Formats: sequence, C-alpha cells, structure tokens
Amino acid sequence: MNKIPRRIVTGIQNGKSVILEDKIVANAVEHFPNLVISDVWNTQQMPASLDYEMQIPNKGFPETPKNGTYFRYVSIPPDKELGLDVKIGQPHPMMHQTSTLDYIIILSGELYLIMEEGETLLKAGDIVIQKGTNHAWSNRSNKPCIQLAILIDAVQE
Repeated sequence: MNKIPRRIVTGIQNGKSVILEDKIVANAVEHFPNLVISDVWNTQQMPASLDYEMQIPNKGFPETPKNGTYFRYVSIPPDKELGLDVKIGQPHPMMHQTSTLDYIIILSGELYLIMEEGETLLKAGDIVIQKGTNHAWSNRSNKPCIQLAILIDAVQE
C-alpha cells in the first residue's frame, strides 16, 4: 500500500456527474521518520458545502474546524523507527486529546490504542469510535500500520 494516497474527487459539470480530480494527495507530511499524515479533505461547516474546498495546514495533531470535519490518512511506522522514548509507568509521549468524535478504521497492519487506563490491539478491519478521549497510538510490530480517520467537531455535554 502506498504511503501517500491517491485522491479522487467527484462533482457535477453541465448537470452530469464527473471526476474532477484524480491524483496523488499533495497535502502529505512526514512529521517523524516514516510517520506520514495526509489530511485528505475537510469541511468548514455543517451541513457541508459541496462546492468548496479549503486547503488546511497538515499538523501532527489536528485542529478540526469549528462545526467541521477532517478526513485523515495516517501511515504509522513501527515504534522503533520513530525514536520515541517510551517509559514503563509513564504516559506515552504521543498522548493527546482532541475535541472531536473520531471514526477510525485500520486498513492494514496492527496498532495499539493506548488510553489513560488500558490499551487494546487493533488489526486490519477494526473500527474505533473515539469520543474526545486522551489517547496514543503504538505500533509494536515490524510493519507500518495504515489508518483512516474522520474527525468531527464535537462538544462534551
């Protein structure tokens, strides 16, 4: 599987459905060695506009637009390639939290979802519904893990 995805965007021209774009994603960044994040698409409002795309800065930890969404592709290398100093009994150095409802699908490889209390091994085909929780990802295998994530702006009630 490619580290940088191909993106196909459809639309309407002259009243007919067409392919408007078919190319490798331009918004891909390697934040750490072999950790490739591509923010494939975003929306700036709900309901979403079908006629508007705003290029967003690609950051390690996303800043989902207010009332908007992010569609994110991530290739996560094995931990040993990232050079992180993970200490037993200490919070994972990549622990973070977003104010979003996230739909995450593991496409290939495997990955541990680490919470403040507990963790679970995810494999290809697994789906995570993450509700604004503090978390980190740990790839303890020898192969990259590919995940897709859709982040939706949310509020804690």
